[in-house]
Amino acid sequence: MKVLIVKTSSMGDVIHTFPAIEDARRARPDISFDWCVEEAFAGIVALHPAIQTIHSVAIRRWRRKLLEPGTWREVVGLRRALRDCRYDLVLDAQGLLKSALVARLTAAPIAGFDRSSAREPSASLFYGHRFAVPRGLHAIERTRRLFGLALGYEPDFSRLESGIAPPAGRSILAGEKTAFLLHGTSREDKKWPVADWIEIARLLVARGMTPVTTWSNDREQAVAEAIAHAVSQTVVVPRSPLAEIAAVIGGSALVIGADTGLTHLASAFGLPTVAIFLATEPGLTGPRGPFSSTLLARPGHSVTPPEVMAEAERLLALRGTGQVGRG
Repeated sequence: MKVLIVKTSSMGDVIHTFPAIEDARRARPDISFDWCVEEAFAGIVALHPAIQTIHSVAIRRWRRKLLEPGTWREVVGLRRALRDCRYDLVLDAQGLLKSALVARLTAAPIAGFDRSSAREPSASLFYGHRFAVPRGLHAIERTRRLFGLALGYEPDFSRLESGIAPPAGRSILAGEKTAFLLHGTSREDKKWPVADWIEIARLLVARGMTPVTTWSNDREQAVAEAIAHAVSQTVVVPRSPLAEIAAVIGGSALVIGADTGLTHLASAFGLPTVAIFLATEPGLTGPRGPFSSTLLARPGHSVTPPEVMAEAERLLALRGTGQVGRG
C-alpha cells in the first residue's frame, strides 16, 4: 500500500507526525510512505528513514507570486509528480484548507479529520474518509489516532518514539559538553529576555558546560552576539543550512529553547530539552520526548534562569541514570 502524508508546515507540526509513522511501521509494515511538505522543512522530513519520496511545495512563496507564470508551472509540475505516483491513499494530517487542496492534486482517495476535528472544518469537505479525533488532545496523540483510524490499527500509547536520529556532522567542540541555546522564535511575546539568556549561559559555564547558539536573521544575530559578548565562552554558530544546525544540536548534551521548531527537534532526538513557554499553552503542542520538560510562565511570574538550570540539572541526571522524564 502506498500512502502520501500531507503536512506542509510548520516544523513543530512535522516533527509531531513522526510518532504516528513509527506506529504505522510496527502495525502496517506493508505500507510505504511519501510526504508532501513545504520546501523549507524537506530536510526535517528526510530525517525519518521510513519516508521514501518527498514532494516539496512552496505555498508561502506561491501566495506572494500568485500571478507569475513560474508559480503555475511549479504547481502543474507538482500535480503531475503526485499523480504519477498513483497513491492508494492520501492522509491529510494537517486539517487545513491549503493541505486539503494539495491532497486533491493527487486524484487519490483522501482521509482526514472530520468537520468537528479539523483545524479548519471546511477542509473535511475534500475528504472521502473522515475520522473524529478529539481536539483537546496533544497534537502528537491526535495525529497518532488519525493514522490508526485511517490505516486500521490501534496505536500503542505506552510508547512514544520519533524514529529519527541526528544527521551526521562534525562536532564543533569535540570532547566538551555543550548546551545549545535556541533563543530565536517567530513571535516577540515568545522570546525570553536577552538578560535571562546571558544569565543561563553564565550558569552553564559555572557547571562546566559550553553554551552554543546560532541565528537566522539580523535580530537573532544581535541576541546571539550579546550572549557571546557577555559570556565569552559562548560559541556562536553562523547562520547555516537546517541540516547542519540539526547536526550540531544532535551533538549537544543539553538544549534550552524557546517555543520554536528546533526545540521540538531536540526533544524528538531524545536530548535533555528544557522548553521555555511564555505566551503559548504547551498542553496541546509542547515538546514531547523521553527527556524533555516545559517550563510555563504564570501570571505575574516569568520563567527564571535558576528555574531553568534546576530543570536542566534534573533532566541531565535522568539521562545519566537511563530513566525516562515527564515528557
